[in-house]
Amino acid sequence: MRAKKPDYFFPDPGLMEERVRLNPEYQGRAVAFHVDTVRLPNGRTATREYLHHHGAVGVLPFLDKDTVVLVRQYRYPVGEVTLEMPAGKLDAGEKHIICIKRELREETGYTAKRIKHLLDFWPTCAFSDECIRLYIATGLKPGKVSPDHDEFIEAVAIKYKDALDLVWEGHIKDSKTVIALLAARRSL
Repeated sequence: MRAKKPDYFFPDPGLMEERVRLNPEYQGRAVAFHVDTVRLPNGRTATREYLHHHGAVGVLPFLDKDTVVLVRQYRYPVGEVTLEMPAGKLDAGEKHIICIKRELREETGYTAKRIKHLLDFWPTCAFSDECIRLYIATGLKPGKVSPDHDEFIEAVAIKYKDALDLVWEGHIKDSKTVIALLAARRSL
């Protein structure tokens, strides 16, 4: 693990853009759409369209060292049933750990004795400021599934190795799940 952040991540005036005008176009329950004007490093202006999002969490629950719990659900934007890790959107000002415990319980019925932070990532930083924080959960205790009123999901236990195979075969395509399954190898 690196002791310090490499230089290529530090702000560089030759790359930075400055917001000139904030222009929210649409405010929904989960996202806001902005069309902002920015000043480029060369002094010209440009338009940046992006989605503002409060962020989300995802948890990869391990029943034991070889078995994970994923959820099957239909995803309207892609028109497919997906196999994903339990996850959810943060409410404004909500602590990540509160959200992760709630989503794990709602979507799988499990509560966890141990929850460990895995990593944070931006799934689509070219047009959204959403940041997803990923966790691993162990020491699971079964309980009652209680999904949101608009969620129709099924929790499934699957061998961790089989889940990795599904990633490499192109069947698991959800970015947070792919990242968590691959990154978990370093944490196990």
